[in-house]
Amino acid sequence: MAASVEELEERLAVLRAQWRESRRAGDKAESARIRKQLRAAEEAWEAALDEEEVAEAAPVTARPPVEQPQSTGRPGQGAIPVREQVYQALTVLGAPASPKLISSAYEAFFAEPLIATKLASLRRDEERSFTAQGYSRPYYICAALNHDRLTPARGLLAVSVWPLERRLSTPLGQRADFLRHAIGTAEQIQRLTDAGHPPSEAAWRLLRRFALTIPGAYDEAARPDPARVLSAARTESSVHQAEDDRERVVAARRAREQLSDVQQLFGTRELHDALRSGGGAP
Repeated sequence: MAASVEELEERLAVLRAQWRESRRAGDKAESARIRKQLRAAEEAWEAALDEEEVAEAAPVTARPPVEQPQSTGRPGQGAIPVREQVYQALTVLGAPASPKLISSAYEAFFAEPLIATKLASLRRDEERSFTAQGYSRPYYICAALNHDRLTPARGLLAVSVWPLERRLSTPLGQRADFLRHAIGTAEQIQRLTDAGHPPSEAAWRLLRRFALTIPGAYDEAARPDPARVLSAARTESSVHQAEDDRERVVAARRAREQLSDVQQLFGTRELHDALRSGGGAP
């Protein structure tokens, strides 16, 4: 029987504590072993959340378009390019995210759908464009980088104008980014509400998904309170922020010293073939 969301959350908490202890003890082999278990547990947790969301979701019904927030929307005619849809969703989330989460965030806050499968070749297209044209565009959709090997983090997209430290994937940073996603989602719901635009049901479902795993953020009410989610997420984020920030600063300094401009956005070539063939980061 597959583990429940609650069981996996307990497992993640134990693994994070063990990882911190191994770091303090300077046991690199044990730290690497626990990190591998953390990745597997986080993937299982995401899958369990997906199953729970599908089971609880109401039948899809038509809903009126949601006005695009001024900070991310742009007037114009015709379909919005996929790269701009991704940029808008990532701007709301505030941290590197998977195509599936990007698609969910865009569906929650914008009128047009964003099909996650359309993102499969986007990063490669952006890399080719940057290699040919440099900084000719105001932003690029790029890869998040693994902090240790500076290779592209599997399945995570970021925005080129973010500081390099923000585009790194670290062991503690995976939870930190999750909390940033929760904060960005709650803030966006507050902005819509304050502007007199009722958030969509998809927006509330997305916020609930985050709130379920943040201590003190949710009390089983029909809808989570954005202010409560913000407070709980910021409280948890502050616990490990100093250690995570130090790791990001060190890795970013190394990346700036060792990598070219294109590599700082899309990672070193070491892992690209593995990613194309379906392999994951070591």
